[in-house]
Amino acid sequence: MTITWLGHATVLIEIGGTRLVTDPVLRPRVAHLRRHAPAPVDPRPVDGVLVSHVHRDHLDRPSLRALAASRTTAVVPRRATRLLARMPFAAVREVSAGDVVRVGDVEVRAVPAWHDARRHPGSGRLESLGYLVERIWFAGDTDEHPAMRGLRGDVDIALLPVWGWGPTLGPGHLDPGGAARVVAVVAPAVAIPIHWGTFLPIGLGRRHRRLLTEPPAAFAARVASTTPAARVVVLSPGESFAA
Repeated sequence: MTITWLGHATVLIEIGGTRLVTDPVLRPRVAHLRRHAPAPVDPRPVDGVLVSHVHRDHLDRPSLRALAASRTTAVVPRRATRLLARMPFAAVREVSAGDVVRVGDVEVRAVPAWHDARRHPGSGRLESLGYLVERIWFAGDTDEHPAMRGLRGDVDIALLPVWGWGPTLGPGHLDPGGAARVVAVVAPAVAIPIHWGTFLPIGLGRRHRRLLTEPPAAFAARVASTTPAARVVVLSPGESFAA
């Protein structure tokens, strides 16, 4: 089992011969966001793409189009299929929290996430999800919630967001302290911080450069003080963790 963080919420999960990518954003720029991390490696070929919600920094149509292939299944929140129209995936599977689908040789279970998912202001709200893949929890974008306690005992490795892409965080996001509290509740053996150090709005790179390095260190320090049994593994974009 190998986990490679490609930046932001994009993670390549390899379990046996199955290759899955979460929330692929592979471009140097998305709207007003510029990539400050190294360009990600091309993860192809992949058996599955797991999309947590429809925000543009998680459901990036050009990146998805590049990964679409006759061997690749896309797993998306219910009613999001239209955003993948005319992409040549082998299949698009819509799921809600609690649904289980098989991709390659692994089972993927959709779990709740607490995050307002609107593609653009004024559009309808779609479901936000996380995914549990063979005891690896990809949390997507989420806030803290008491229902997370239901994951305790099911998670060995947690891929947790610890920041975002700008100088502030709105509702529905975890900061280092919030992510550390989630670790205390869910009790994974390993926690890998994601959703940091990749994008900043154009023009803010110099003034807010600390956001590209500080969040995972703050997260690791909080986990060490509150849940010392959990191991925090901080990856740079492109680095891997083997379990």
